[in-house]
Amino acid sequence: MSAPHTPADIHRLPAVELRAALRSGELSAREVTAHFLARIEESNPRLGAFITVTGPRAVAEAAAADTLFARRRADEPLPPLHGMPVAFKDLTDVAGVVTTHGSAALDRRPAPADGALAAAIRGAGAICLGKTQVPEFGLTAYSENRIAPPSRNPYALSRSSGGSSGGSAAAVAAGLVPFAPGTDGGGSIRIPAAACGLLGLKPGRGVVPAGESSGDPAGLVVAGPLARSAADAALLLDVLALRSAGNPDGAGYLDAVNRDPAPLRIGVSLDSPWGGIFPFTPDPEALDALDAGVRLLTGAGHDVVEADVRYDNRYPDAFTTAWTAGVGAARIAPQREALLTPLTRTFRRRAQQRSAAKLNECLAFLRQFERDTLAQYSAWDLILTPALAQTPRPVGWFTGSGHGDGRWPSPEWAGDADGDYRRQCEFAPWSSMVNVCGLPAVSIPVHWTGGSPGAGLPMGIQLIGRPGSEALLLQVAAQLGF
Repeated sequence: MSAPHTPADIHRLPAVELRAALRSGELSAREVTAHFLARIEESNPRLGAFITVTGPRAVAEAAAADTLFARRRADEPLPPLHGMPVAFKDLTDVAGVVTTHGSAALDRRPAPADGALAAAIRGAGAICLGKTQVPEFGLTAYSENRIAPPSRNPYALSRSSGGSSGGSAAAVAAGLVPFAPGTDGGGSIRIPAAACGLLGLKPGRGVVPAGESSGDPAGLVVAGPLARSAADAALLLDVLALRSAGNPDGAGYLDAVNRDPAPLRIGVSLDSPWGGIFPFTPDPEALDALDAGVRLLTGAGHDVVEADVRYDNRYPDAFTTAWTAGVGAARIAPQREALLTPLTRTFRRRAQQRSAAKLNECLAFLRQFERDTLAQYSAWDLILTPALAQTPRPVGWFTGSGHGDGRWPSPEWAGDADGDYRRQCEFAPWSSMVNVCGLPAVSIPVHWTGGSPGAGLPMGIQLIGRPGSEALLLQVAAQLGF
């Protein structure tokens, strides 16, 4: 039997162990909630992970959870996430809490009801501690906006935690919550997971309820877990998913993650659909992470071979058109448009000037791109790429608002939306095509620039699976020790 947990180490517990302690009564929901709220109060001023902290409400929800625990019958099951603290990125509606969308141009009104993501997780017994930092409308690979301090990387506060789920990733990595849901429309789970040394899983299209998607005509966005291990991610995915892991025995993801996968044929590739318009050279640290991934996968018995993947050079324009369509339709009063960031304002104007026929043409192309890419990927069980092409970037690097050291954009570039966007595409060139294809993918932190876990900056690999392979991806991550 393990030793009882002390209040000081609650945040160090894996999510699966914390859940077990809550379900056994070893820890109370009030005790756990108070511990994490104290950590947020201490760390958030320098980390910028949270925009809104809902402390009094969380304490009341924890008290209700403890009452439920005390009064339930012996044969009455607890909710699957009973008493577990979580945070939602501030694009997700939580009833009674303001959703800012990271924008100074919107009115601050409490959401009238939970969105689909919050309803699923709160309905499973989780306790919301607040809303986390996001870029404006979730558009960027960094979590900086005009309404709150930027979200910073817990391993180097001068660096970004990535985006758009950057605040949530920073919160998990810093032990402010045990795990968190993110959303991913072009890399927004996998990018911050890689930047913050976490496991981030983007499920395939249709596995998790999408909720409102009127601003997502290409069906790019899906919710998934940010966690410190495959088992913790599986626990959260079991709550999020519409159905089980697709296993013949009907078991869930958490059950499946404990089984080793059969030997796999894995294609490793540096090809990117952005390479034609934005030629890039991966940082040595990205290649080091890829090499580490190859060694780990080969050591686990998998056949890792070079994969030559060809992408249509019309992809960048088509993806950008689909990705930015929603911001063109956002309800923003004309007199408040000046409060938008330069990137949002630029892409909103272009989206509004674009014809419906042009959008439909791009959507048709992306459907063909999906078919072509799936046909190429079918030669392998999984595709392996680096998670990022560069180390986590300094805060302000993308926008040109930092102060350079030779590798930074010049501060004179501030307000250059196209330069900002190009830097993002060069930073994460292997992310968005996974969303277009509707495939599952996982980011796994296999390398640290300082040589050991927690030393230096984290760097990861991405594994892209076939439709329905979420359980397999988690099994492989667990097999590699994550």
